[in-house]
Amino acid sequence: MNLNNTPNADRIHIGIFGCTNAGKSSIINAITGQKLAVVSEIKGTTTDPVSKAMELLPLGPVVIIDTPGLDDNSELGNQRVHKALQVLNKTDIALLVVDALKGISDTEKNLIQKFEERKIPYVVAINKADLLEKRSALQGNQIYVSAVTGDGITELKELLAKQKPDNEKKFRIVGDLIKPLDLVVLVVPIDESAPKGRLILPQQQTIRDILESGAISIVTRETELRHTLAILSQKPKLVITDSQAFAQVSADTPSDILLTSFSILFARYKGELAELVKGVKAVKSLQNGDKVLISEGCTHHRQCEDIGTVKIPKLLSKHTGVKIDFETTSGTEFPADLSKYKLIIHCGGCMLNEKEMKYRIKSAIQQNIPIVNYGILLAYLNGILKRSLQVFPNILSELEN
Repeated sequence: MNLNNTPNADRIHIGIFGCTNAGKSSIINAITGQKLAVVSEIKGTTTDPVSKAMELLPLGPVVIIDTPGLDDNSELGNQRVHKALQVLNKTDIALLVVDALKGISDTEKNLIQKFEERKIPYVVAINKADLLEKRSALQGNQIYVSAVTGDGITELKELLAKQKPDNEKKFRIVGDLIKPLDLVVLVVPIDESAPKGRLILPQQQTIRDILESGAISIVTRETELRHTLAILSQKPKLVITDSQAFAQVSADTPSDILLTSFSILFARYKGELAELVKGVKAVKSLQNGDKVLISEGCTHHRQCEDIGTVKIPKLLSKHTGVKIDFETTSGTEFPADLSKYKLIIHCGGCMLNEKEMKYRIKSAIQQNIPIVNYGILLAYLNGILKRSLQVFPNILSELEN
């Protein structure tokens, strides 16, 4: 990924919903000015949610998500509808496309209710308005449009822009923790799981945040960290490491230098760090046969020593001394019913937008299931969690309570 590109996780996610043949795909093509979605008279052409990152003026960088029709009652259709509704977990702005000739159905009214329950700002585009003999009065954020003639499309884009959520984050990744000219050392292991020829997204974004702060970043491997620290004439303000190298990095970093991980920084950036820290306490109470869910927000090729399916289960089993029943999910799959799990271990969520990450944490909290992320758990298992949280004194006090 180019550092100049806005990561998908930081783009506004616009979910496009509606019944089959309401014209969702045609509306997408009309508002983007591109043929992004397949248009067909065949019912149910869109069978799974399809995402596309792009620039959409006047909103800016967005992810457009085209979803299957919500009125397919077949067995396969029900699965598609379930996937369409899962998109709500990551939707920042919803666009409901309605067939003007059919009016708003009960299915669409129920969806509007879901928007309102979840406090998702939304617009109702009444499509095929060119076929109406008479237009009824509009209510709320409704607008008449025609994907065929282009009528109302400019106004629709402006109305969508007005729904833009207040995206001013309380925290940056690291920028609020450092000052201009501070020195920050980033520890980036290069092993079998590291992507060839590039840095992973959290590393790229952290470097960018440091640059925007006017601070100075130095990138090294864990094998060269001790030498790197020895030759620096200025003491670093902070060392940030990949969680997998926590133990060695902690041993090689003097105690008077703050230390944390990319995963912990991202837990604060787009999640609820305090809740994730609380979740680690559940490790002490794990017993034989307990089910633990390991969930990742992305899909990737599994290496022989994959962190989620191999390293964490091995370390956690060794630490607890009990036989744990591990289950894994990845990508968009996250169980609605979490009741069978004693603990959820989630990745840093760099590929998920803030809305979806917080949805997953909230789901766990509402069902009284402890949730922790990779970085926090690995710091705990290596006996250095308190040290890794010293950069966040208020969170550290939560751990000690």
